[in-house]
Amino acid sequence: MFAEERYRQISSLVSADGRVTVAGLSSRFGITKETVRRDLALLENDGVLRRVHGGAIAGGGATTNEPSLVSRSTRHSPEKKRIAEAALSLTPGTGAVVLDAGSTTGGLAELLADEARPGLAVVTHSVPVAATMSGAGLSVELVGGRVRALTSAAVGSSTVAHFSRLRADIAFIGANGISAGFGLSTPDVDEAAVKTAIVRSARRVVLLADSSKFDEETLISFATLEDIDALITDHAPRNTLAAALADADVEVIVA
Repeated sequence: MFAEERYRQISSLVSADGRVTVAGLSSRFGITKETVRRDLALLENDGVLRRVHGGAIAGGGATTNEPSLVSRSTRHSPEKKRIAEAALSLTPGTGAVVLDAGSTTGGLAELLADEARPGLAVVTHSVPVAATMSGAGLSVELVGGRVRALTSAAVGSSTVAHFSRLRADIAFIGANGISAGFGLSTPDVDEAAVKTAIVRSARRVVLLADSSKFDEETLISFATLEDIDALITDHAPRNTLAAALADADVEVIVA
């Protein structure tokens, strides 16, 4: 088999399965592990995949790459809408809810704004989410701090301290990546600190993440799989991630 054909097959495997292993590719193609590693390095340079220990995963870009909120809101829009609709069904009619910053949680905020839930109090550090909720006349508390231009979210020690004093009924959070070994991750240290505080602030934690986040590992892990109670997504996780979620007793809801 020519190297070019091998590259195409490896690319197809990564796209289909989300990850490949050096040992598996070595056996499949009858080549040495050193040759596999060279192939993966070339494909990583072309942005086809990202190398990890023992193999490679789908997705490109560095672990510090962080698209803006505006950019994220245009990606996977139908999937995010379905996820937000499923999250709405888990939202209580009364009590306290924490909404993390993000495009999918923003979609949930829009759905909540269309409903009359006078007994529901929403707490968020997202400026757009707060604007959506308050514009609909709903009870919303905007947690203050330094607002990051990239995400329109408040961060910093005061933001973390505020969430640390809360005990909400449920928190809906987002993540840039979710993987079996690394858990939930995000590229920014300040965002990570706030997300950790949000996870700890609620009795029940629900992750809203479309399947493009599966097996992704960005710079900072802010929670383990055991820290969340449910995952709402658009496609069922597979292989290692599916097994890890089951072991962590995470309910997977496919919207």
